[in-house]
Formats: sequence, structure tokens, C-alpha cells
Amino acid sequence: MEQISEAIGFVNGLVWGPPMLVLILGTGLYLTAGLGVLPLRKLGFGFRMLWAGRKELGQGDITPFNALMTSLSATIGTGNIAGVGTAIAIGGPGALFWMWITALVGMATKYAEAVLAVRYREVDENNNHVGGPMYYIRNGLGNNWAWLATAFAIFGMLAGFGIGNAVQANSVADAMESKFSVPFYITGAVMMTLVGLVLIGGIRWIAKVAGKLVPLMATAYLLAGLVVLGLNIGEVPAAFMTIVQDAFTPTAQVGGFAGAGVMLAIQMGVARGIFSNEAGLGSAPIAHAAAETDSPVRQGTVAMLGTFIDTIIICTITGLVIVISGAWQSGETGAALSAAAFGNELPGAGAYVVTLGLALFAFTTILGWSVYGERCAEYLFGVRAIIPFRILWVLVLPMGALSGLDLVWTIADTLNAMMAIPNLVALLLLSPVVFKISRDFFAAQAALKQAG
Repeated sequence: MEQISEAIGFVNGLVWGPPMLVLILGTGLYLTAGLGVLPLRKLGFGFRMLWAGRKELGQGDITPFNALMTSLSATIGTGNIAGVGTAIAIGGPGALFWMWITALVGMATKYAEAVLAVRYREVDENNNHVGGPMYYIRNGLGNNWAWLATAFAIFGMLAGFGIGNAVQANSVADAMESKFSVPFYITGAVMMTLVGLVLIGGIRWIAKVAGKLVPLMATAYLLAGLVVLGLNIGEVPAAFMTIVQDAFTPTAQVGGFAGAGVMLAIQMGVARGIFSNEAGLGSAPIAHAAAETDSPVRQGTVAMLGTFIDTIIICTITGLVIVISGAWQSGETGAALSAAAFGNELPGAGAYVVTLGLALFAFTTILGWSVYGERCAEYLFGVRAIIPFRILWVLVLPMGALSGLDLVWTIADTLNAMMAIPNLVALLLLSPVVFKISRDFFAAQAALKQAG
């Protein structure tokens, strides 16, 4: 078993090594340039579309707003708490700067993914709108590329059971046991029941739950972070300066922090940034393909907000609290570092905020990834696979809650990278379609504005 673990770890190091990080960042930079920095120029337009998207805007199964909430339910999770803590603990405060850069170019990637997902989506036998990388690879690139679509679906379905199910269940169980002494098996049973009840209604019920729970939990977590920043408002400018300076200069060893060079800060910031917002992995467009919209571009501008909200807003709050508290020098890492930071600044309550936040974020991640895995299973085996997939998804939860998951995490992380490769290839090959659709849409918008 140890040899298997080492072999998988070696493969994981290869697929998440510098070439993959360059591919993801390079694709984002290329799309950003090709779109004329559209995600930044049209950020306000995206928020207007999000507000308008509380109601249906065309054909689809869920509102554009709930499509984003379903996507966010899968991305706002351990990456925002444990991921930021890991990045800073290993790469120093400068890692947060590189998470920002990853997010800024990732907005173009997420935009392009959603544009293609809506453009090439289909209606299945159950009259549901389905889409995502496997569909825009097959329908956009043709049957000669169908093998690449199949590869994405296989990797996506398998990765979901790890990173979107068992690992998340274990995170919740561990958090509930450490702070509230709730036995692992009880947490597993409760999650199995709650998730099962939601999955009965498919993506429509999941989207409705996400549409209520995600804004609530994100707002509560942000408020706690803003309270900490408000209490230390005088230290916020210095924290930003530390983050920017450490992004370009080595971070010295201090306290329990071992020190970090610039390349390590870049590597950790990019890797954890991608893990947090999933831009380029191809997961989010599966949710956006179901949106009730009449325009791929409208949904694309809504989708890109997911990366902005996840990393630029939520991860920044976590990172600033860690830096201001000084906890990053303690030698702690991951969720423990984030909990220590909040605990230092909000004695008695801070650690519970992180624990409950982690539990809720992980729960919604389970719901969001169930959509992704189900759509991948449907692509591979047809609609007959939906019910068996849901049953298996629910049954894995208690096993995840009770198991040690280091190996499962590594396998799932590797499969995530394997998902990204087919998706990034498709984004690059189909980028002319994204550019043309975007130009035509905003040219028509400008013409309407002039005529009006």
C-alpha cells in the first residue's frame, strides 16, 4: 500500500507540476487578451446580470442566479479556509498575491467555459438541459474529439467521489468531532440523510438549496472576517504591503514559519488558487449549462463572478485575518491555521466560526459536486445511470466520514488535473468561437444603446 501511495503521489506531483500551472495560467492569459480584458471591463455588467438572473431569462432548468450559487456551492469550501491557510503556511503571505493573479486571469477562463457550455448544451431524455466540457468538446470540435470528451467525463465522475464527496464528508466529521465532540458516525449518518433528501429533486432542488444556503453562509463568514479587520483597521494597509512585498522577495524564517522563496510563493498561490476557484478544471460550466438564459454571453458574465467572489473576496478575507493575526508564523497549516487566526482575533468565537463555516462549506460542496458527477455519469451511460449514481453518492458519504483519506485526497487531486487537461485543450481550440460570440453580443448591445 505504501508503494501505491508513493506512486500516486509521484504522478500527482507531475500532473500538478509547473507545466500544468503554466498551462492553466497561460490559457487564462490568452483568453484574457483575446477578450480584450472583458472580465474586468464588464464586471459591473456581470453583477447586473446576476441581479437580473434571479428570474429566468430564457430556456433552461434553473435561474442564472441559482446556476452561479450551485457553482459556488462546489467552489466555496475547504479551499477558502484550508487552502488559503496551506498556501500562506508554506509559501508565505506573498502566496495570497499569486492567488489574486490566478483569479484575475481565471475569470476569463470561467467566462469562456460558461459561454461554451450554454452554446453547445443539449436537452436529454428527461427534458433537462445538460452541458459542460464533454458536450462542448464533442459538439464543438466534432466526433473526432469524442474520445477527449469521454476522458473528461470519466475523470470528472471519479474525481467527484473523492474531492467532492469522501474528502468533504471527512472534513465535516473531523470539524464536528474536534469542536463539538460529535462522533464521526453520527455526522456521517446525518449528512447521508440530508444529502439524500436534497438529491431526490435533482439539480432543481440542489440549486434551490444552494441559492439560499450559499449566500447565507458566505455572508456570515465574511461578516466575521470583516469584524476582525474592523477591529484591526490600522493594520490592514501594512498587511497588504506585506502580501505584495513577499510576492516578489523571499520571506525570511520567523517563529514556526520555515521561510519561503519567491518561486514557492508563486507555486503555492497558483496551485491553491486553482483549487479554490476551479477555473480551468471544467466543473463549473456543468452547472451553468442548466441556466435559464437566452445568451451564452450573459451567463458567461455571471459565471466569471464565481471566481471573483470565491478568491478575490472570500480568500482575501481569510488571508488578511491570517496575516494580521500573525498566526502564519506559528507553524500551523491548513484549516488549523485559519482557525487559530480567527481564534486569536475573536477569542471564544473565532475558532467556532471557522469550524461551522468549514462544515457548511463542505456540505454545499458535496451538493455541487453531485451535479457534476451525475452529469458526467449521464454522458457516459445515459439517463439510466442517474438514480444508481445518486444512491452510490449517498452511500459513500458515511464511509468518507469514517475513513482516513490522505490517499483518497491525492487520487482525487490527480483526477482533477486529468479533468483540466481535456478542458483546457478544448478552450484553446474553441477560443475563436468565444471571441466571436462575445464581439457580436456587445456590438449588438452598443447598437441598441445608440438606437435608443
